[in-house]
Amino acid sequence: MKCTLCPRNCKAERTLTTGKGYCKIPQDIFVGRIAPHYWEEPVISGKNGTAAVFFTGCTLGCIYCQNSEISQLNQGKKMSVGEICNKISELLKQGCETVSFITPTHYINKVKEIIDTLKPKVPVVYNTSGYETGEGIKSLNGYIDIYLPDLKYSSNALGKEYSNADNYFDVASRAIEEMVLQTGAPIYNNENILQRGTVVRNLVLPNHTRNSIEVIEYLSEKYGDTILFSLMGQYIPCHEAINHPKLNRKITKREYQKVLNVFENSNLTGFCQELSSADESYIPNWAI
Repeated sequence: MKCTLCPRNCKAERTLTTGKGYCKIPQDIFVGRIAPHYWEEPVISGKNGTAAVFFTGCTLGCIYCQNSEISQLNQGKKMSVGEICNKISELLKQGCETVSFITPTHYINKVKEIIDTLKPKVPVVYNTSGYETGEGIKSLNGYIDIYLPDLKYSSNALGKEYSNADNYFDVASRAIEEMVLQTGAPIYNNENILQRGTVVRNLVLPNHTRNSIEVIEYLSEKYGDTILFSLMGQYIPCHEAINHPKLNRKITKREYQKVLNVFENSNLTGFCQELSSADESYIPNWAI
């Protein structure tokens, strides 16, 4: 298999057991965690959490990634489609409000196979870095109810510097366009659980309030209330960022408030985290 699933288009061979592309992931599915996850946006997690499948591997290379053990060091357990479906089914029987596929880009065809097999009766969430091909997102039409992409950066330069993706903004902004085209404006059920829609996230980075403000301004002008926006204050220095001169600390209250003020005065609606979420206790334990 010569892989073209992500925007890197590396055409690398991915056998069942070996991956030679950027993500180093084979065709076999590797998973870092499948468990109820309670810390997504309230319209996704609700009271009982989302049935979250954290896939091993990633198509980005963020130097501050909180999930680097599974995203870049590729820790995880090999699981079949059937095993994943059985685990999700157990979580849905426990009352999970939604099903979330997290960092799924390099397994996009497997995600569709899981959905075809499982046929879940709750909303399906595609939780992504935003670094997606238009063709990949188009192929998910009819499979995904809720898109949950990041828009990490307002410029390609920051994407190159921090995520090893020199076309990040161009690619992610086009992918989000297709997501919104598919879902339309947010739709909720009687319990205020999102049934359909696109929720765009941005993580505020230390020393980079201008980046987040520019993301908000772009989304506000382009989409307004057609999307939901989620402002994230959970940044803690992880991975290579621990020793980075600009990224080696949490964001300050002043930095976060500066961005939050712009969000509150924009055309966007959505969510904002408390700064107390910037705590290692919120990083999942990577065990099936």
